[in-house]
Amino acid sequence: MEATVSYLESVKKQFLYYKMLGEKAFGQLESEQLFVSLNENTNSIAVIVKHLSGNMLSRWTDFLTTDGEKEWRNRDDEFEDTIQTKEELIAFWNQGWDCFLTTLESLETNHLSQIIYIRNEGHTVIEAINRQLAHYPYHIGQIVFYAKLLKKNEWNSLSIPKNKSSSYNADKFSKEKTIKNFTDEELKRLQ
Repeated sequence: MEATVSYLESVKKQFLYYKMLGEKAFGQLESEQLFVSLNENTNSIAVIVKHLSGNMLSRWTDFLTTDGEKEWRNRDDEFEDTIQTKEELIAFWNQGWDCFLTTLESLETNHLSQIIYIRNEGHTVIEAINRQLAHYPYHIGQIVFYAKLLKKNEWNSLSIPKNKSSSYNADKFSKEKTIKNFTDEELKRLQ
């Protein structure tokens, strides 16, 4: 398989995996927990979702032809706690992800070395994707950590549960070696 095709397939799977992690995390919470902020220097899950959506819409709308920091984006407003309901939060989440994933799906291997701009700074398409592959999981990790704190003992693990590494590894090593993306099984497990 050509490396650039493999790259695009791999990043698509990784983004879908992190999207599902976020959904599984806030799916475990009561509606009011999505709006909890531990102090004035922390963002609630709702604010994190609003920021992710704003970033995705700005970066991935007309991705190949316009600067990724759109004139219409109000980044500071993304950190204002204005989402009122879980349904509104889900709408923000889906709007951002739909824009991003539609654009990602439209990319072809010949686009990967093309230069795009974010705040007038040139990036290859690969660099722009990698930038977001670091940014989005960073915030989704915040969502998962926050959800875990809020659920306390009622948290259902989204990875290998505590004290289960030995049995998890035994199962993995009992199978033949294969070449596949780690997300193939993880996406199935989380569904």
